Amino acid sequence: MPRARIGLWLSLTLRSTRSLCRAGFMEGQPQGPPNPAGMENGTEPCGEERASEAQETTVTEGAAKIAFPSANEVFYNPVQEFNRDLTCAVITEFARIQLGAKGIQIKVPGEKDVQKVVVDLSEQEEEKAELKKGANLAPGDQPRTAAVGEICEEGLRVLEGLAASGLRSIRFAREVPGLQSVVANDASARAVDLMCRNVQLNAVAHLVHPRQADARMLMYQHQRASERFDVIDLDPYGSPAPFLDAAVQAVSEGGLLCVTCTDMAVLAGNSGETCYSKYGAMALKSRACHEMALRIVLHSLDLRANCYQRFVVPLLSVSADFYVRVFVRVFTGQAKVKASASKQALVFQCVGCGTFHLQRLGKTSGASGGRVKFSAACGPPISPECEHCGQRHQLGGPLWAEPIHDLDFVGRVLQAVSTNPGRFHTSERIQGVLSVITEELPDVPLYYTLDQLSSTIRCSTPSLLQLRSALLHAGFRVSLSHACKNAVKTDAPSSALWDIMRCWEKECPVKRERLSEASPAFRILSVEPRLQANFAVRDDANPSSRQRGLKRFQANPEANWGPRPRARPGGKAAGGAMEERRRVHQNKRKEPAEDPVQRAARLKTFPCKRFKEGTCQRGDQCCYSHSPPAPEDTAAAASPDHPKTSYQNPPGSGVAAGPGVD
Repeated sequence: MPRARIGLWLSLTLRSTRSLCRAGFMEGQPQGPPNPAGMENGTEPCGEERASEAQETTVTEGAAKIAFPSANEVFYNPVQEFNRDLTCAVITEFARIQLGAKGIQIKVPGEKDVQKVVVDLSEQEEEKAELKKGANLAPGDQPRTAAVGEICEEGLRVLEGLAASGLRSIRFAREVPGLQSVVANDASARAVDLMCRNVQLNAVAHLVHPRQADARMLMYQHQRASERFDVIDLDPYGSPAPFLDAAVQAVSEGGLLCVTCTDMAVLAGNSGETCYSKYGAMALKSRACHEMALRIVLHSLDLRANCYQRFVVPLLSVSADFYVRVFVRVFTGQAKVKASASKQALVFQCVGCGTFHLQRLGKTSGASGGRVKFSAACGPPISPECEHCGQRHQLGGPLWAEPIHDLDFVGRVLQAVSTNPGRFHTSERIQGVLSVITEELPDVPLYYTLDQLSSTIRCSTPSLLQLRSALLHAGFRVSLSHACKNAVKTDAPSSALWDIMRCWEKECPVKRERLSEASPAFRILSVEPRLQANFAVRDDANPSSRQRGLKRFQANPEANWGPRPRARPGGKAAGGAMEERRRVHQNKRKEPAEDPVQRAARLKTFPCKRFKEGTCQRGDQCCYSHSPPAPEDTAAAASPDHPKTSYQNPPGSGVAAGPGVD
């Protein structure tokens, strides 16, 4: 016992001495809030950490103002402002629908003023009607409203699973009306500390509640129907696959699930096996890879929801910049889940001409008594070899084969943004993208491209209006796609499409002698077209969004416009060091272009094999050396185990060196 007491006394003495020394050392240093990241690791904040906090940068986006470290400690990407603006617009319309069913009207800043300007002539009459209507209503029957920044008791409960700096959650609180609460979650203690300060900076502490937890565990803890979230937003760095299973369980009945995927290299077909491990589908390298990526993500969401007798209904699916973004509603219903198999399809794509065919996994048919019968589909829809070029097919999918947009909902969002363009900084781009989406054929999956069709048969490329007019003259439907500028989305069969391209080739002939007989171009052009195409431009061939000159496909406004580096402790990958690293690794796997003069001099150091055999007829025009090797070079090249016998012919003999001599 005495030894134990002595040891305890010594430890207490050392602790007090250590604290006094630390207090004396820190005296005179600038005081600041404690660093949760350092406390979590068991270390106290030091002067260097406070100095790094003083280097924070303030950014204003929308109605929010946030401070984030200049170093790359907390992830922030200004490129995705379009993503955040579009999300605010979608959630606003979703709140309008959900709260409207409860008799609650939402007030969006700027909407009423814009409507007054539009209907300025009837403004007085509208005011009279409103006064008369208000006089007839009883005091308890006054319409309920929900404004921005106010807590709506019957409003939406929102979860941002990976909030980082909290910018998106703060924008929800300051720009979207009809919210009950916003949970901004992140697993990083540094990010949560930054969120708390940004919430105080924007005065939205009554709505936004920062949380530090694993996003999956947080969503798994809200599986009960009474604890689910009405809106869940997932925007991770890379793939959202680890969070999808928890998300489809934590969203309420008919709730909104917003998912962003930035791993486009995987979804675009560069690594099909990786795509299968993450999303349960094989991605193919195709010109329609961006729309295929959207359909793979929708398939993955529906597949995970089916495990819990739930299914998804897409509202809006967008491919923009370097990512894809989907907005879906999640419902519960055992009977509807049975129809999910008939909504998925496999893709057969020709490796030669790029023609694709879809094969549904299941089919539905009517039965007696008005019942629906589900069964397996029959296939495949094609032969082992392509009917057009004779090449083999690749198999991809399964992917979502139903419409990827709800055109009524998209029209509501488009109308709201168009009547209030000052609400978002990227309103012009939102209007352009949504306008193209409303013009897309909803029941036609995937698309071809102009350059793909023309390069396959080695001919010049027709204009977009000419090809669209030819398809319209032939009686088919055709549209653009927001995912690709040169897309041709049509319900025409592949045979009719290639007949139109054969007719175009007759107007711009290809030199057949340059084509290999085994090439797809030779085999396609060797067949006479059954359909006579008419390339006269029609008025309805030019879509409305193109005529109005909307910003449909935005060019990169600055250098390095794309994904930002992952957030790291201490921000090691940020700043000028990152730019230098990019410059060093640029084209590191490609050999630099060689100067022609240096290449010619290098080739002259190699002897000509045909000259040794006496068959080279190029003479001085040959790029290789015709001079015989020197005797000393031949002696040096001989093996030390053999006698140094010279095989070189004497000078002037005129006999070429033997083929065995280097």
